[in-house]
Amino acid sequence: MITQETLVQAATIGQTTEINVAREYCQHLFLGAFYQQKGSERVMFKGGTALKIVHGSPRFSEDLDFSGFGVSVHQIESWVLDSLQKIELGAIKVDMQESKTTSGGYFGALEYRLCDYVLFIQIEVSLRQRNDVQGQGVLITPELLPAYMLTLLPASRLVEEKIAALLTRQKPRDFFDLYFMLRKGLITAEMKPHLATIRDMLQNITLDFKSELSQFLPKSYLGVLRDFRSVLSNELRRHGV
Repeated sequence: MITQETLVQAATIGQTTEINVAREYCQHLFLGAFYQQKGSERVMFKGGTALKIVHGSPRFSEDLDFSGFGVSVHQIESWVLDSLQKIELGAIKVDMQESKTTSGGYFGALEYRLCDYVLFIQIEVSLRQRNDVQGQGVLITPELLPAYMLTLLPASRLVEEKIAALLTRQKPRDFFDLYFMLRKGLITAEMKPHLATIRDMLQNITLDFKSELSQFLPKSYLGVLRDFRSVLSNELRRHGV
């Protein structure tokens, strides 16, 4: 199990908080255990945490999002519970606070106790995914844990869903994720028609990007957040929007 000293050291190096490092450590523990379950490859990792863990986004994320096909809520819940048992074998306390069927799939809420921290992580699995979408196996190599394999939603679909989320809920984290995806070259030509709508939305929306994003980004990004609206607008212009 990770020590408090290691958490502090990792946070210092990453220019972030110990709680961000601790939460991501627990996310890795869950993903590593979950994808050991037989059949779990039909559940594909996606969302902001996938951008962080797989694609290298600097933004720490709180929850774990997935899309699944050909699986039942009962199977997912069983895999989640088996994963928690595996995690506790490593002397880390984790409790299931909630586990239920939703209108679109499955929802679970986990409580971890790690060193001096109590950490909450939500799990959401959408079962509305088309059966013709094939996940991609990806090797993850965390700095503080052994490597493991997971199944990733294809990048085109992941980005498509992130843009749809931005257009729907318009949260600061969605705008930052767009900025990262633009910088990373993940936005394809087919997705660019949506960017003009986002550009206009950005000019009219009232959001405090700095206060809502600074806790989830390294200190080196404070300059970007100081006038994030202009930074993102410039990035959109660089992509011809």
